[in-house]
Amino acid sequence: MTTAEDRSPTTAPEDLGPVLHARAEATGLSGVVHVSAGEEVLFARAYGWADRARGVPASVEHRFGVASVAKGFTALAIASLVEEGRLGWDDPVRPVLGDDLPLVDDGVTVDQLLAHTSGIGDYLDEGGDGEITDYVLTLPPHALDDTEAYLPMLALQPQVSEPGAAFAYSNAGYVLLALVAQRVAGVPFPDLVTARVLGPAGMSRTGFPRSDEPAADLAVGYLDAEGPRTNVLHLPVRGSGDGGLATTAADLAAFWPALTAGRIVSPATVARLTEPLRVVEDEGMRYGRGFWLGLDSPDLVLEGYDAGVSARTRHDPATGVTVTVIANTSDGAWPVLRGPAAG
Repeated sequence: MTTAEDRSPTTAPEDLGPVLHARAEATGLSGVVHVSAGEEVLFARAYGWADRARGVPASVEHRFGVASVAKGFTALAIASLVEEGRLGWDDPVRPVLGDDLPLVDDGVTVDQLLAHTSGIGDYLDEGGDGEITDYVLTLPPHALDDTEAYLPMLALQPQVSEPGAAFAYSNAGYVLLALVAQRVAGVPFPDLVTARVLGPAGMSRTGFPRSDEPAADLAVGYLDAEGPRTNVLHLPVRGSGDGGLATTAADLAAFWPALTAGRIVSPATVARLTEPLRVVEDEGMRYGRGFWLGLDSPDLVLEGYDAGVSARTRHDPATGVTVTVIANTSDGAWPVLRGPAAG
């Protein structure tokens, strides 16, 4: 990994931990920093609080929300159905939708949804000027407990461009992919991801928890760097294809070797998902299908940002080195990843 976000070109993998630790300490991270090379853990440390009200310190064993990191897992669930012949990359999704979501263009395909080129409207405008913590769902959070429950919210969004015409990052597109996968497979989307992605990857601590069923090992997401306000009213009670996954840093580190070894989908399918299709200048990265890539490197990246959530895991396929930072605040991970090297 040779980007400034994680290390300079001369930083050895074993030195990454101390560099990131200094940044975490300096910026007041509430979360976990994890560095690994293959299956060897080079550095793992927790910072801050998992539950401020109860005075529970964060630990490396805590699960954290990781928001859009889930999009990579959605892409893999879809890809597994393609490998079985139950879907095609270029299949229009209209036959699966039936009469639902009539504003979605009949020409929108699976591949366009994966690549954020479907042109469908989005229920969350991440390009707006407001803070992510200002966003309020148009449906009560408790109503969004299944992917099918998102339909009334998605139905409000008109098509904004011709299918395939332009890149526009779309959360709604990945909810739509989850809906397609759930209907084609005939099982709830979280169960589908568990069976087809998390299980083969050995990610036993990862899943789609309900926010109204708090667990002792699940870090609470906070709206501010300090204070008691949580994100429980800002997110669906259970996530879908665009986000809502909770995991540990160790599980994320284990994911990458499983992916590149072909234990989830075939190497050819991995190559398709991670093929860089375009440069996204605002992010300083390239995008494939569900996965980000380094701007000037083959590094594979998954990241997520939401109210009370920030996370990034970055993997260098050439060296097997993975850097993961997860936080239970909206901006906590970014200064650790992007700040100047300490010392």
